[in-house]
Amino acid sequence: MSSRRISPEEFEAYVEEALASVPEPFRKYLENVVVAVEAEPSREDYDDTDTDEDHELFGIFRGVPFFQRGAAVSSLPAQIAIFRGPILRSFASRGEAVRAIRDTVVHEVGHMLGLEDDEMPY
Repeated sequence: MSSRRISPEEFEAYVEEALASVPEPFRKYLENVVVAVEAEPSREDYDDTDTDEDHELFGIFRGVPFFQRGAAVSSLPAQIAIFRGPILRSFASRGEAVRAIRDTVVHEVGHMLGLEDDEMPY
């Protein structure tokens, strides 16, 4: 089945499943993080991640990494955004898209914990 046939509701359910699969020791760090599904990344998202616009951006962590926050308090919660359009355009099958959603969620949780791209476990 084509990944383009994944409805917005199904996509959000896959994101929720990916969040639920985050190992318990790391879930506590997600308590004050908003996880949102967005249709497309903005130009600012591309700029903030130093991603070339000819590449698809699947997700972004917006905020201060958990272990760098210290005593700083922000009125805005940290946010992880998963971009539906780029994922559905980049993967032909439902299974590939679901794996990409899971990998993107894990990747952005890594950024939330302060990991850089070259420090990710995959």
